[in-house]
Amino acid sequence: MMAPMPGRLVVGVVGHVDHGKTALVRALTGIETDRLPEERRRGISIALGFAHLVVPGAVVDLIDMPGHERFVRTLVSGATGVDAVLVVVAANEGVKPQTVEHVDVAALLGVGRAVVVVTKADLVEAGRVSEVAAAAIAVCVGRGIEARAVAVVGGLDTAGGAWGLEDVRAAMAGLAVGAMAARDVGAPFLPIDRAFSVAGHGTVVTGTLRGGGLAVGDAVALVPGGSEARVRGLQVHGGRVAAVGPGQRVAVNLRGVEVAAVRPGAALAGPGMLAGSVWLSLQVRATAGAPALPTTARVRLLVGTQEVEARLRLLDRDVLQPGQQALAQVQCAEAVAVPAREHVILRLASPASTVAGGRVLDNAAVRLRRRDAGVLARLASLAGAAPEDVVGMEVEAAGVGGTTLARLGSLAGLGAAAVAGVLEGHGAVVLRNGLVVARMALAVVEARVLELVGAEAGPAGQVTAARVAAAVPGVGEWVLQEALRRLAAAGTVRLEGGGVAPVRREAEFRQADAASALEGRLAAALLRGGLAPPDDAALVRDVAARRAVAALVRAGVVVRAADRVQKRDVLFHRDAVAAAQVVLTPLLVGAGVTVSEVGAALGISRKFSVPLLEHLDAVQFTRRVGDRRVSGARQACGLHRGS
Repeated sequence: MMAPMPGRLVVGVVGHVDHGKTALVRALTGIETDRLPEERRRGISIALGFAHLVVPGAVVDLIDMPGHERFVRTLVSGATGVDAVLVVVAANEGVKPQTVEHVDVAALLGVGRAVVVVTKADLVEAGRVSEVAAAAIAVCVGRGIEARAVAVVGGLDTAGGAWGLEDVRAAMAGLAVGAMAARDVGAPFLPIDRAFSVAGHGTVVTGTLRGGGLAVGDAVALVPGGSEARVRGLQVHGGRVAAVGPGQRVAVNLRGVEVAAVRPGAALAGPGMLAGSVWLSLQVRATAGAPALPTTARVRLLVGTQEVEARLRLLDRDVLQPGQQALAQVQCAEAVAVPAREHVILRLASPASTVAGGRVLDNAAVRLRRRDAGVLARLASLAGAAPEDVVGMEVEAAGVGGTTLARLGSLAGLGAAAVAGVLEGHGAVVLRNGLVVARMALAVVEARVLELVGAEAGPAGQVTAARVAAAVPGVGEWVLQEALRRLAAAGTVRLEGGGVAPVRREAEFRQADAASALEGRLAAALLRGGLAPPDDAALVRDVAARRAVAALVRAGVVVRAADRVQKRDVLFHRDAVAAAQVVLTPLLVGAGVTVSEVGAALGISRKFSVPLLEHLDAVQFTRRVGDRRVSGARQACGLHRGS
């Protein structure tokens, strides 16, 4: 039977300077984590130290954190992504300010489990050990960290050898029991805590991987900035591997980037997954010992391995009191690339102290209105929602404007494949360009288009694209185009000439053909009649004929002339009216002509000459002077064919 694969834990070793952290790691693993000459000369840790050991059920990566207050920034870099902490307290000195600050940092970074290790127990009496252990446990519990066990160690720096180490190993094995494996959500993020060059291999970076896996050959982006590189090789604990999963300490050999280009605070991420932003929306909590923090307070933002100057902007209050939690934003002095849901630390520069921490709710935010109910409700929802729920919330909130796969992944802290999987259960449509819209929102757009086309299609049978867009406030261009494409594919509308028109069914085509044929017959009858056309009553015998005549009049093919005396209309073909204008033009000069003379010249009776002249007066081809007609205002423009 194959043995089960061991779990993996990343454990930070924290505590006050000179309380024996490095000596403890050395005794447990045989690895010297003080690599720098200055560290060995001064006897204190300056940089992060790394070691590992195997305990029952787990391989444990230990990160030895500097204990001096000047190196809290380095502490945060190492504590980012750890599963638990060893809180090291010397029995002869007890809990010190840096002990408290280190535990504060761990709690603010979301660490929920700890093992208290009391070192230098050989220098004090047993009662003192119990007091120190109780005080350390109280510090952890007071900050929401479960102190799972206490291990007492002595003799780390004596010739007689250390004792109590097995208790430490057993306590770490206890951490492994029931520990959840790091979830792979397809969004790799590796804050870089070391970068160096290896002869023959090039640039190597190290860090604690989370969010997703990496494999040899993968493309990655160096953020902030986004310059791309490729994974040339991977190592875990000095051994080469083909792939690594989240939750592991890893060294990544990069191709395509020089070590000088890896700025302090940089991270590796999937290409296109993280963009830099100067505005972050947060849920923050002040430490119990922090001073009151007013909105606009200047702070140092520590996130991943990056540190930038920032200004705090409280959204729901004016002052953040010690121990309080609030919704806020930070405006950073330079772009920060960080996944949503990542933890951050806020420190004051003077006096140097950790004052607050929290979690990123929106990592590509804009400046938000303070005390705005809608803003606060949205951020509160993001704070309390699981990543999958964030996807659904944001798709619904985007409405007809739509959102993008990249934006959803950024807000939820998920990779594109994970987002797409979630969307399948949320009634959303992913368009060809990566835009995402709720199916219900798309249906609203489609219904509005159909309503508009049915009500407002003009003489050409179309509604312009601009009119359609204006009728659906807030609609995204790609969402509208998708709605039109779907309606056209379903045979509901036609897209032509930059507009939208209704689709005529077969019966409508037959009806249109019949109407067109009737219009042709009526126009031909009027043309044959010339200036003595058939009576209106003889032509317009039913509703279809009335519609046909109305269509011919709208098109200008037929002129409707009114005889106000007889109170009747006469229909002339436009060509007959044009021919009459040719005949009458030379007669309208000088004194003009009478109605009788017009009838004689055109060979028609008064029944037709009177309504014809009424029409020509209306279009200003003729002008009535007494009982005669003279040239009208429009004669100078040439012959007229009527209206």
